[in-house]
This record gives sequence, C-alpha cells and structure tokens, in this order.
Amino acid sequence: MIRGNRFLLIFVSLSVALVLAILPMPAVLLPYRPLWLFLVIAFWTIEEPERVGLGVAFVFGVLMDLVVGTVLGEYALRLVVFTFLLGRFRARFNFYPGWQQTLVLAALLINDRIVAAAVHVATHGLAAPWHYWGSVIVTAVLWVPTFALLDAIRLRKR
Repeated sequence: MIRGNRFLLIFVSLSVALVLAILPMPAVLLPYRPLWLFLVIAFWTIEEPERVGLGVAFVFGVLMDLVVGTVLGEYALRLVVFTFLLGRFRARFNFYPGWQQTLVLAALLINDRIVAAAVHVATHGLAAPWHYWGSVIVTAVLWVPTFALLDAIRLRKR
C-alpha cells in the first residue's frame, strides 16, 4: 500500500508541476516563470532515484512539450540532460547545505538554458533575449522551499 502511495505522490506532484507551468501570468512576468517541472524532477531524482530517473524525465518532458507547444522533444531533451547530470552528482548533492544546493541547481539550470538556446537557434534561428535567464534565478531561489514542502509531504505519507 505504501509503495502505491509513493507512485501516486510522484505522479501527482509531477502533474501539478505541469499545471503550474501553464497557468496564465502577466506578460511582464512570463520570462521569470519558475521551471516547476525541473524543481519537482530534481526533488524526486534526489529522494527516489530508483523510481524517478531518465525515463520519467523523458515522459514528462514530452508531456510538457505537448502542453506548452514547443518543438516536440525540446523539454524531453532538456529534462533528460538535467536529470542525468543531477543523478551523477546525487550522492554529493545530498550532503550540501541548502544554499550550496541552490548554487548547484542554478548551475544545472544555466546548463539547461544553454541547451534550450542551442535548440532554439537550431530550430528557429533566433537567439534568446537577456531576460531569458530570469527564470533560472527564480527557480533556484524556489529550490529550498519546494524541497521542504515536497519532503514534508513525502514523509507524512510514510
């Protein structure tokens, strides 16, 4: 029963992240929209690496592509690269205090933005504007509260 609850919790949290990604926002704030799916994938990759890995990142990346309307496979590629890199450093990441985890996550999100910029240049021929990087800062700042919230929910379900 507990095992089924974990899968349900993972699925619900990732689904909520998808919904948060498409909620309407004022046009001024759109460049600063947090990358919720990256935060939730990061949490589950760290806490449940045997359940959430590259396959889950790929599936939810394709779903994000379909929901947001980007080039099919863009988010899937970005999430798989992000999850792979985070998974490689998961053992060290757990020992860092919150502020260092935030910096590591920011570095991974900068890498994500570079991958996304490469995809945009390859598919559209357009370079990203300067405010394109705003969501990295907002997402990194939200790491500790998101981690605390999801961890409290996960531990309460046990």
